[in-house]
Amino acid sequence: MAQAVNVGELTLPQLELLKGQLDQEVEFLSSSIAQLKVVQTKYVEAKDCLNVLNKSNEGKDLLVPLTSSMYVPGKLSDVERVLIDIGTGYYVEKTAGDARDFFKRKIDFLTKQMEKIQPALQEKHAMKQAVVEMMSQKIQQLTALGAAQGATTKA
Repeated sequence: MAQAVNVGELTLPQLELLKGQLDQEVEFLSSSIAQLKVVQTKYVEAKDCLNVLNKSNEGKDLLVPLTSSMYVPGKLSDVERVLIDIGTGYYVEKTAGDARDFFKRKIDFLTKQMEKIQPALQEKHAMKQAVVEMMSQKIQQLTALGAAQGATTKA
């Protein structure tokens, strides 16, 4: 368990180290949220693509992506079943309805994970701000002390 430390009791070099650590933590949490949003967006897009699968589109020509920039012509032959990527190169055949449910569960899970991380990120931001303010106060105190000592040595 981490102990609470009064930032007012820390020296300027200690505050700088603490700020650096908080910067790293904020960066890590921010990048985690960004990665979760990217994955969530992919699931939302996949779920939206299922809306194209209906009886009126069965038998229509389409382009099947082989890579992000290469497609081959194809025909939509079955609108009831789809293959979905469940991770690490594994695919599962599901009905369109089951696939929608799968994507909804994944989207909800990712949303909950982001909601768990957000308060920690806000707390780290607040801590970092408090450290920066304390550093500013310490620098002002040192500047004022140096100016006062300089004035007394001239007198």
